[in-house]
Amino acid sequence: MMLRKLTLAAGVAAVFGMTAASAEAQPRDFFGFAALFGSPSGTVAGTSPYPRHAVSIDPKYTPGNIVISTSQRRLFYVTAPGQAIEYGVGVGRDGFQWSGVKTVSAKKEWPSWTPPSQMLKRRPDLPRYMPGGIDNPLGARAMYLGSSLYRIHGSNEPETIGQAVSSGCIRMTNDDVTDLYNRVRVGATVYVLR
Repeated sequence: MMLRKLTLAAGVAAVFGMTAASAEAQPRDFFGFAALFGSPSGTVAGTSPYPRHAVSIDPKYTPGNIVISTSQRRLFYVTAPGQAIEYGVGVGRDGFQWSGVKTVSAKKEWPSWTPPSQMLKRRPDLPRYMPGGIDNPLGARAMYLGSSLYRIHGSNEPETIGQAVSSGCIRMTNDDVTDLYNRVRVGATVYVLR
């Protein structure tokens, strides 16, 4: 088991540019699988208040897919059986939480934003349209979830990461959403858990 643990540490280290010792020294195990699989983890550089980490995850999730825990305010991109990258996220506020299974139906860089009619009823002060850019609330990247109004997207308010403040979308820092965008493919399955 020790050899497997060291081999996994070396593999994680290679993927994230760390030494095997640093990968081994900083375990994080939100789903309780480190004891079973010996999956080590380590910190990945980022500007989020919740730095990216390699973590253990239930091996039932397929590599290339996404698992979001809204209660933990974390998003997990599955990299290999039993392994994932964890990102801090902002989630839906009270009355806007949801759960279910969606598919990444589209990806856009610096997306434009048209607030939905439901949002405009609540906030008539919002613009009817915003072109993509640094001030746009969708941030640097967006991944659209099925035919719903929900997205995984960047944010022009990075201080909201780790909070329940959105209208149901999953917010990330622009740095983290760009990293995820470069990894995820259209068609990936997204599991949103409460």
